[in-house]
Amino acid sequence: MMQIPEVEVFVAIAASDSLSGAARRLGLSAMAVSRRLASLERELAVRLVHRTTRSISLTPEGEAFLPYARTMIEAEEAARATLRTHAGTASGVLKITAPTVFGQAVIMPLIPTLLDEHPALQVDLTLSDSIVDIVSLGIDVAIRIATLRDSTLVARALAPNPRVICASPDYLDRFGTPSSLEALKQHKCIALHGMPYWPFVQGPERIAMRAEAAFSANSVEAVRTASKQGLGLAMLTYWDIRNELLEGSLTRVELSDAVAEALAISAILPTRQHVPYRVRAFLEKLEVALAAGA
Repeated sequence: MMQIPEVEVFVAIAASDSLSGAARRLGLSAMAVSRRLASLERELAVRLVHRTTRSISLTPEGEAFLPYARTMIEAEEAARATLRTHAGTASGVLKITAPTVFGQAVIMPLIPTLLDEHPALQVDLTLSDSIVDIVSLGIDVAIRIATLRDSTLVARALAPNPRVICASPDYLDRFGTPSSLEALKQHKCIALHGMPYWPFVQGPERIAMRAEAAFSANSVEAVRTASKQGLGLAMLTYWDIRNELLEGSLTRVELSDAVAEALAISAILPTRQHVPYRVRAFLEKLEVALAAGA
């Protein structure tokens, strides 16, 4: 008789194109994945996967079985999600990835209450400014402030997050506050690696101004710190510097002839179907926090 864990391994292998990828996705050892696959093949009396030393591929029988296997997994997940929803509690491991500064400033304060309200829940948070493959890593939800590249993923907008020009009060006292794009070009800027040009909207046009950097860094945290130290003007997103704006260590600079590019905070999910209750519980709490802090 087929077992759901064995079918789950097969679906994960098909999605990851490797035994090691399926193992990471499921939190199992590669040996456990191999054993479950072998058990499923014995039960069905067919070979589902071609194995080589470097790669794997589905056999014709594996390709034929895959849609039925996915249906079985989705039905099982839907049943569990329904039960959890009715029970009103989240359980299992909630795997989240988010940008470093945003995660520290916004997500981390939510974790104690989330765990207190859902004792059966565990949270695995990865803070990184790199775009990771959430499917192969088994991530439940990625919080991103970037353009979605993978059309197979599902994006859900949570809150606006416009880019903001900012500087320390000390810097503005010493060098003045620019009021136009032309004036901005005369100031020291702090550049973030990967964003040498600052994007603006001027009337109907989108334009980019090269940030003539007195200092540059590869992390939002370093750019924010340098701006607070008075090294120059920086362009960061609102939620990266919200606390600094409130406490007065940074001042927002607005131009009369252009506005910085508007972005949004989005939750990226691997699939639209059968979203686990633990993900919905987290996103509801995050949306409330973003609305309250806007």
